[in-house]
Amino acid sequence: MIGLKRRKSYTYLEVDKQSNKVANALRTYASLKEGDTVALFLGNEPCYAWTWLGLAKLGCPVALLNYNIRAKSLLHCFSCSGAKVLIAAAELRSAVEDVLPVLKEQGISVYLLSDEKGTTDGISCISEAISQAPETPIPRSLRANVGIRSIALYIYTSGTTGLPKAALVTHERVWAASFVQAMSGVTSTDVFYINLPLYHSAGFLIGLAGSIERGITVVLRRKFSASQFWEDCRKHDVTVMQYIGETLRYLCNTPQKDNEKNHKVRIAIGNGVRTDVWNEFLQRFGNIYVRELYAATEGNVGFINYTTKVGVVGRVNFLHKRIFPYSLIKFDADKEEPVRNAEGLCVKAAKGETGLLVGRITKHSPFVGYAGNKQQTEKKRLQDVFVKGDLYFNSGDLLKIDHHNFVYFQDRVGDTFRWKGENVATTEVADILSTVDCIDEANVYGVKVPGHEGRIGMAAITLQEGKEFDCVDTCRHVANYLPVYARPRFIRIQSCLEMTGTFKMKKVKLVEEGFDPGVIQDDLYFLHLEEKKYVPLTSQIYDSILAREIKL
Repeated sequence: MIGLKRRKSYTYLEVDKQSNKVANALRTYASLKEGDTVALFLGNEPCYAWTWLGLAKLGCPVALLNYNIRAKSLLHCFSCSGAKVLIAAAELRSAVEDVLPVLKEQGISVYLLSDEKGTTDGISCISEAISQAPETPIPRSLRANVGIRSIALYIYTSGTTGLPKAALVTHERVWAASFVQAMSGVTSTDVFYINLPLYHSAGFLIGLAGSIERGITVVLRRKFSASQFWEDCRKHDVTVMQYIGETLRYLCNTPQKDNEKNHKVRIAIGNGVRTDVWNEFLQRFGNIYVRELYAATEGNVGFINYTTKVGVVGRVNFLHKRIFPYSLIKFDADKEEPVRNAEGLCVKAAKGETGLLVGRITKHSPFVGYAGNKQQTEKKRLQDVFVKGDLYFNSGDLLKIDHHNFVYFQDRVGDTFRWKGENVATTEVADILSTVDCIDEANVYGVKVPGHEGRIGMAAITLQEGKEFDCVDTCRHVANYLPVYARPRFIRIQSCLEMTGTFKMKKVKLVEEGFDPGVIQDDLYFLHLEEKKYVPLTSQIYDSILAREIKL
């Protein structure tokens, strides 16, 4: 492992010995034992690996806290895991101190990975104890009751729709996810570049656990940096990279250089890349095998594109479907629920038709649920799908399978909205908007209009550097590529779009604020169909819309 923060490298033997020291220190100093849940509040650094491994050797489930969260969100994520111990990085001391009174009230033990002698009451520095602990291996008897279906991790959803949920991840799931690299063609000679956060399933399960399974070199970066990305790859002979959400687009947005194809990267593993960005990425940076995948941390079915076809997340495979039975079912976007027939059963989506992905819950494809959130767990269980009494996992995602059996991700339930009796996929509209010359990024969502059924399209956008919003060209572009019902009627211009820690766009607050110019300080525009351009959304236009004097 190579840590880029301090430019240090560690062998597998050194990491193993260090994890023994962590386990021995925490066993003695913190009295940790099998079954005790511990929360890790750390950034991307090598000690993340050996601290987790040390806790695993003690049989302790580990909650992976997002190092960006603070205050209420931090307490929420910590509490729902049921952890009684918090281990934090020294640089996150102030964030811990902000919630320390509550932690002390609850009797939580707080340890800082620091060598400081003097410390805050209620916080103990543990680095010295770890450094002085023996390297002797931990007896297996101390984790004798830990099995493949025991909880290994709590990994949190991104929180795009409220406070994050703690997905329960078993040792079986960690083991299964570690094979994504192997399925993508990664071999023992590769060098894997992790720049995604280790608190997320992509960075931790596919990246770190997958690299351990392959026995390969890991290059660990603190945070993703588009400007330093290819230099890191060249310097450390990286052959496999990861991406998620918008990261490939960020790379495509960097200034072009003559040596862009001068690297050894041959595989890119990730999810959430748009088709246009995918093509541009290949054109600019060379013949890289993009292994786009579909999966959810808590889900029981996933896909991976093992072909060279651009824009797909996988292909229907008989053996895969037999082991992990799944289906696409018809979905009513207006009611946000599956379509059911006269017998009360769900209806399969036809080939080429968008449907809700559901995975049958079986012994081999279980759905464990969320910690401390029975209501959300039950919400994800769908009963009476094809026969009375069956049970399926509701992915909340809309996919499509074409006539050649290729699988396409379409949208998330709640992101897709219904207007004029038609379903509008936000990702499709965002893709179209992002190709307008003046627009840099687009976040598309539906907003309620009093007196109208469904939700009408709106987009928050950022502009290309040095450019102004082109009211006429944007209108012409959406008219050329989108049907009337899918064209965003409202545009909100922002300086930046709010993202989660894993580069997913946040929409909840935008939806709540709607299109009221009396509330929103950003510049707002309205698509005037008669004038064939976007016009500034004034309070007069707003009032006319509410009074239904303007036809939508």
